[in-house]
Amino acid sequence: MKSFNTAAVCVPSKHYMVDITKKVDEIRKMVDDGKYFTISRPRQYGKTTTLNQLKRVLDKDYTVLSLDFQSIDNDAFANGAFFSQAMARIVLDAYEFENVLIPEDTVDALKELNASEQDKVKMDDLFRIFKRWLTKSETSVVLIIDEVDSATNNQVFLDFLSQLRDGYISRDTKGIKTFQSVILAGVTDVKHLKSKIREDSNSKENSPWNIAADFTIDMSLSEEGIRAMLDEYEADHHTGMKPDVIAREIRDYTNGYPFLVSRICQIIDEHFVPEKFSSLSEAWTPDGVAQAAKAIISEDNTLFDSIMGKIRNMPGLRDELRQILMTGETIAHRPDDDDQKQLRMYGFIINDHNTVAVANKIFEMRLYNYFIGESRFSEEMRGDALDHKPEFIKNGELNVPLIMERFIETQKYIRNLNDEQAEKKFIEEEGREKFLTYLSPIINGVGTFSIEEQTRNRKRMDIVIHYNGKRYIIELKIWHGERYNEEGEKQVLGYLDYFGLSTGYMLSFNFNKNKKTGVEEIHIGDKLLFEGIV
Repeated sequence: MKSFNTAAVCVPSKHYMVDITKKVDEIRKMVDDGKYFTISRPRQYGKTTTLNQLKRVLDKDYTVLSLDFQSIDNDAFANGAFFSQAMARIVLDAYEFENVLIPEDTVDALKELNASEQDKVKMDDLFRIFKRWLTKSETSVVLIIDEVDSATNNQVFLDFLSQLRDGYISRDTKGIKTFQSVILAGVTDVKHLKSKIREDSNSKENSPWNIAADFTIDMSLSEEGIRAMLDEYEADHHTGMKPDVIAREIRDYTNGYPFLVSRICQIIDEHFVPEKFSSLSEAWTPDGVAQAAKAIISEDNTLFDSIMGKIRNMPGLRDELRQILMTGETIAHRPDDDDQKQLRMYGFIINDHNTVAVANKIFEMRLYNYFIGESRFSEEMRGDALDHKPEFIKNGELNVPLIMERFIETQKYIRNLNDEQAEKKFIEEEGREKFLTYLSPIINGVGTFSIEEQTRNRKRMDIVIHYNGKRYIIELKIWHGERYNEEGEKQVLGYLDYFGLSTGYMLSFNFNKNKKTGVEEIHIGDKLLFEGIV
């Protein structure tokens, strides 16, 4: 029986996985066209799995030399001689252990290079061996190198790229046979490696990898692909799930990030029965997906460790992310900003119509937890929320109107309502952060919340709370008059229809001195809205 896999390579015969045949075919086309390129994607984004399947496809028509720089010791990058001998060894390993077809004279030459005194070895000796092999080879040779990040901060790797570049140019200008295609894969793109290694400004502009073609193939997992994977799982397990519904939920949380997709499925399949659900039929539901997302944001794993470590070391960008999430600010996408480059490279932020956006809801939820935990309002809000928590939860359900009422009452006493500037600062900058900080300890341990990204701006923010298998929709907004309020009501009603709910909630932060605070019920058609004014 197959399983979901989140460690190392996914194998179609052993694991449930999204069919990536079309993506592999697109990459194959680049190889056939003789392109040299880099597959630069975040950690656990399916790079190695894709390369593994690509090799299987290419093996039918090419000799594929697939190497992994993680198998080279760091000491090998000390100079060109060490590196060339290390390369000779891993190529020999591919010949001996992976049955890569390499001519005997090439094998003998590589062995001789490896046995030579290091002060007599140069990198062009290695490439001269390659040239002789490639010239005689009846089949074209494709070079794939995974985990090129292992070469970080090494000048030797740039020299290696320069040799590959020279071969590529000589192929087109002199007709000298070289590698059909070279594929480098890793988190860090070669330009970033270059900028870290070279110190002088001129070198920063002269990349040895400027012959590389753009790699624009989308490696995220589509809703349709996830659904097909779930169809296969359902055929084996007969849980009664609705694959189309679950696929949409998973895609909504992950934006197709391969590790997160597989991890949600793995948690539901392996960890929820009987701890959280009595059967797989109950686990493979939207509530099960929400619970799995909640479990992921609480995990210690290398993916979050690397991302959060970067954010903690980037105070400027961290503050901008706080503004995006807490106040709805729009931060411009800056292609030349080093901090933004780093977080884009690690897959944490994306360019969304020339503005910065967090890459998916799970990353957002992790960030909200982080910002709420360090909020200057944390002690003030958490104490009151925890004191009244028993009143807010009855029979496993949230009493959202009471939560809003208590929050409104709390704010009356801790804000100076006679200070217009203080009131304006609360409305525009602090109100939403305070409410989220107030809400968090109430639902902690059982529920979680996410923000509908398309609604997050300086005027409004829609919160979707997942608690004990139920959803609650709360719109937080800044009051801009009755007309805008009516539009907000329509938007909440639209969300209620989408989620199949009959009750919704609105919490408005109102700067009008004559406002009437509190919560009131409003019936609109067959829907019930609770509207609160702060």
